[in-house]
Amino acid sequence: MSGAPARTLLLWCPDWPVLAAEIVDGVPATDPVAVLHANRVVACSERARAEGVRRGLRRREAQGRCPQLTVVDHDPARDARAFEPVVAAVEEVVAGVEVIRPGACALAARGPSRYLGGEEAAAERIVEHVAQTCAVESQVGIADGVFAAGLAARDGRIVAPGGTPEFLAGLPVEALGRPTLTDLLRRLGVRTLGDFAALPAGDVLARFGFDGALAHRLAAGRDHRPLAVRQPPADLTVTADHDEPIDRVDAAAFAARTLAEQLHERLAAHGLACTRLGIEAVTAHGQELHRVWRHDGLLTAAAIADRVRWQLDGWLSGSNGRGGARPARPTAGIIRLRLVPDGVLAQAGLQPGLWGETGEERERAHRALSRVQGILGPEAVVTAVLGGGRSPADQVRLVPWGDERLPARPGPPTLPTAGPPSAAAAPERAVSTRSRAAVPVPPWPGRIPPPAPAVVLPTPLPAAVHDAAGEPVVVSARLAVSAAPARLTVGAGRPAEITGWVGPWPVDERWWAPAEARRRARFQVCLADGAALLLAVEGGQWLVEAIYD
Repeated sequence: MSGAPARTLLLWCPDWPVLAAEIVDGVPATDPVAVLHANRVVACSERARAEGVRRGLRRREAQGRCPQLTVVDHDPARDARAFEPVVAAVEEVVAGVEVIRPGACALAARGPSRYLGGEEAAAERIVEHVAQTCAVESQVGIADGVFAAGLAARDGRIVAPGGTPEFLAGLPVEALGRPTLTDLLRRLGVRTLGDFAALPAGDVLARFGFDGALAHRLAAGRDHRPLAVRQPPADLTVTADHDEPIDRVDAAAFAARTLAEQLHERLAAHGLACTRLGIEAVTAHGQELHRVWRHDGLLTAAAIADRVRWQLDGWLSGSNGRGGARPARPTAGIIRLRLVPDGVLAQAGLQPGLWGETGEERERAHRALSRVQGILGPEAVVTAVLGGGRSPADQVRLVPWGDERLPARPGPPTLPTAGPPSAAAAPERAVSTRSRAAVPVPPWPGRIPPPAPAVVLPTPLPAAVHDAAGEPVVVSARLAVSAAPARLTVGAGRPAEITGWVGPWPVDERWWAPAEARRRARFQVCLADGAALLLAVEGGQWLVEAIYD
């Protein structure tokens, strides 16, 4: 992660899913069109935006704003297949193109700027060639790093060398593309990327976790993954030769799945993960095809297979681009397919299962635990299942080994948002909550953000919290804290200094049943000895509920 980000040129095609629907399915992009995934708008045409349609809207609300709206299902394969002519057109002008996602591709800006007469001339040449060849409107952004270049492409802007931090500083935190982190930063008073970049890196890592630290580097203009990563060892490449040439997309998809699993297993054996994938194919007539796919994260076996399938579909189908542009279709079927992991990183953050991946070791563990159950009973061997709930104790359900692992309460997937507070963390005020039904619907307002504490006490320990003046800290009915917590005493133990705290997260449950009503507010605190605790106050009594590792 060291070194300055390389100058990057990124070409972006606005509303690409809409254009892909026009190219492949003939849906006019000039009409009000919306592309939906999971019943929400992921892209819409310019005319639909004029009627008030926006990304993130539910289908019913989008149709309410625009009754003439044409709805199209999201299809990543269609988007990738339609984008192939655009990438091919860019490669006719410059070399070393990397596909970030359908609708966006990037390359190092140094080479094109030198032989095309400068960065501005290179950008104009690429945009003009794509428009003439594919009849597709595009915009180019140039900045230091892929992230900043992608934001600059939204305005068709060229950021001066060294000016990327200043360019990013004025943008809102929503530009990070992380809704959960963005919502938390907004509630903490962090409005712009400049405000976020000004926070100490150590405190950001402690408060928001690894994903927050990566976002912090992006906000400061330090791209966490440069465009040119180190070359992996040659033995990581996987190759498949086929006696019968592959000329059908379904046969190519099957071959892609097998080869992707081989590559993933080989990378895992070396403790590596792929972030940039080279796909190479050789036809029966000796024609060589090559494309590089880039991924904002670590490519899993399924993700590798999807990209290979999309690319082979783009090559073999030879679908027309907008305006009749057609990439060079192979003159014969594919007889050799090769996957080259151009970008690899240490497999940090990817943890295998307790007994490794599926295989002999996992089967041995299953047989051993089943035998223990036969001796001691089904309830003697249990595993924890995380589900919905507001407290750590509510989110865990113990399920006998072999039973269906279903959570007791519905809940959202765990996201890396926030953990124990650091000494510099500012107090956060959560929104007051009320349960509206016997089984609340996610996302469980008042829920403690992840990561979960390491130890949840079966019986909370009584405690006392005092401020700097020695007065007890109390929380009013309106969630106002009387003073900043300064010292914590657990049971009859010695007082410990509180160096950081955050909260409260309020819970007001079953308020309609007085006998079952419960009001509680939770806090996360850090102590001078490095310990982190989850505290709760209920009826004026402080309790220690859990301990963070």
